Amino acid sequence: MRPGTAQPPARRTGPRLTGLGGGLFCAALMFLLGLIDQMLFGASLTVYGVLFLPVCALTALWVRGNDLLTAPVLVPIGFVVGLLAVADDGGGMAGRLMGLVTALATQAGWLYGGTLIAGVTVIVRRIRRVRRRRRLGPTRPPAQA
Repeated sequence: MRPGTAQPPARRTGPRLTGLGGGLFCAALMFLLGLIDQMLFGASLTVYGVLFLPVCALTALWVRGNDLLTAPVLVPIGFVVGLLAVADDGGGMAGRLMGLVTALATQAGWLYGGTLIAGVTVIVRRIRRVRRRRRLGPTRPPAQA
């Protein structure tokens, strides 16, 4: 490529989700995985927690660069939405709520681990983004005084 010619835009790999799209993706996928877990494994919370970890990584990888900081906030919400399908149903609304709170308390390790995965992924992406911008230099001409 000759000097002075425009460089082609950087290739993007994978889908790019907005903050809202990332939240919907994570919540819908966790709810679906919760239903599958309930049907195949009898609502095993360990299986649900293991399935949560790759969803966290995908959410953090697929969210747009401008919405990076939303990913570590979205994944715990998705975890709770999916727990609605997996948590014990003790009969009635109070029983469902008690099952949900109990599942959150006993599965906090998976929740923290997934949030940590999303947070570290977002930090690495952010650092790479800042370094890329510094390497490319200013995109606007300097202002005239």
